[in-house]
Amino acid sequence: MSREVLFSFIITSLAGLSTVLGTLFILIKKKKEVIIPATLSLTIGVMLATSVIDLVPSSLQLLQIKFTLIPSILLSLIFLSVGVVISLTIDKLLPTTDDNQLYRVGIISMLAIILHNIPEGMATFMVSNADIKLGISLAVAIALHNIPEGISISIPIYHSTKCKRKAFLFTFISGMSELLGAIITYLFLGSYINNTIIGLLFGLIAGIMIHISLYELLPTVKKYKNNKLSIIYFIIGVLIVYINHNFF
Repeated sequence: MSREVLFSFIITSLAGLSTVLGTLFILIKKKKEVIIPATLSLTIGVMLATSVIDLVPSSLQLLQIKFTLIPSILLSLIFLSVGVVISLTIDKLLPTTDDNQLYRVGIISMLAIILHNIPEGMATFMVSNADIKLGISLAVAIALHNIPEGISISIPIYHSTKCKRKAFLFTFISGMSELLGAIITYLFLGSYINNTIIGLLFGLIAGIMIHISLYELLPTVKKYKNNKLSIIYFIIGVLIVYINHNFF
């Protein structure tokens, strides 16, 4: 294994591990009625803004390398819809009751973020392998939006189980899925992954994240009826992605 490949694995792993920083929020001594709507609203802002500002435009840009504008839009929308269907399927497979709803939100968030992190890890690994400085910049940008994603897993899991270890473990697994994406790329897919495949994956991931945000996280936030707090943290989440997108 060359030094460039080793550095690429390290950079991808560090970007993924930043997700675990989201578990620090379980240490905040605030009432459940405050911390859950605040952190989940922040996550909604990050997920929706990431989809609208980053994933969908990137999907279109990559697809237009091979296709014209209209087919690119159609392909991106088709895979976005497929992402929504995948998220709906996950939702149907996980039964819900009043007692386990918060836990279920954490599990669905974890599954969605794993699906998001695998292609993200592929991209980080490939970019880092080609240009180490660009790879580091990409990893920093990914790390900044991975932290709120870690929050979306750790906060619901912790407050539904009161188990810090379980919250940390589930968040760690989702973060390490970025390294899994890098390993898959290195061992099997390096010569097959191209702009079109990445563009289609970005559309699919956007669909998953939009559905999770609106169908799972938002209804949970509404139950706590803390609208002003939720709006403030939603805006903060959007601003995080906007600043990340424009400066990194």
